[in-house]
Amino acid sequence: MTDTVISSATREVVLGFDRPFVMIGERINPTGRKILAAEMAAGNFSRVEADVAAQLAAGAHMLDVNAGIPLADEPAILAKTVQLVQSLTDVPLSIDSSIVAALEAGLAVYKGKPLVNSVTGEEERLESVLPLVKKYGAAVVAISNDETGISEDPDVRFEVARKIVHRAADHGIPASDVVVDPLVMPIGAINQAGVQVFRLLGRLKNELKVNTTCGASNVSFGLPAREGISAVFLSMAIGAGMTSAIMNPLHEEIVKACMGADVMMGHDPDCARWIKRFRQAPPLAAGGGAAAPAEGAARGRREGGMRRRTQAPQ
Repeated sequence: MTDTVISSATREVVLGFDRPFVMIGERINPTGRKILAAEMAAGNFSRVEADVAAQLAAGAHMLDVNAGIPLADEPAILAKTVQLVQSLTDVPLSIDSSIVAALEAGLAVYKGKPLVNSVTGEEERLESVLPLVKKYGAAVVAISNDETGISEDPDVRFEVARKIVHRAADHGIPASDVVVDPLVMPIGAINQAGVQVFRLLGRLKNELKVNTTCGASNVSFGLPAREGISAVFLSMAIGAGMTSAIMNPLHEEIVKACMGADVMMGHDPDCARWIKRFRQAPPLAAGGGAAAPAEGAARGRREGGMRRRTQAPQ
């Protein structure tokens, strides 16, 4: 199956159908964060540094870097942010901008093979972004909308994705370097938004054989208890074939859903990553060693491990 390799100067992350789900941290983005936007525009990146550390500690495998600040010099700020983040961590980055000049500025200073976020099916965007992707040897997020907008028909979105994959090939970019975004819409506004994405993910996996990503937070926009909706969506999307998402790793409920889905999909052999992340250390005895479990609890675990359940749970 298709593998998409993203790298920094020293580390690779691989997206693939038979590989663990890739969590891309979304927090380095001034959109909707007025304080961060003002600080970045003024050359203060202390909050960016804190966001890098927090997302890595929470388990992000990659980081998305965006510097979309109105009336600011986005190309210069994005390039500086990319350099800063790469000085703090060796995880690969997604360089995120709607401005082509900003994408090029970020690509010019990046060390490794980044993910470019993004290209759409619009002719002008295709002919301005794809040459950059080829020039810098990057991979690219292909967003499945074009001049006609975002269709609610997943088959129409599939055709836009197919068009982008074919146009990328015309520029010498293999399908393995195209990561399709099926476009996740707010479920509170479009009741069939989840069904649309799951159907499209199946076609992208089985017919185009491309890896996928999305802006996962969109699905729960406007709803209470957003983390619960996002967690369920991501676990179901992973089951449908999604291989990465730009998401907030600071919400443990969402991280657990992704890692649990990996377990269920067979992408976490022996549950090793799950156990490493969530196993609690045994309590210490007075002498500093591990305390022995209570006899009753220990006996119960031994018997439970040997005994087959013979009746349904009450």
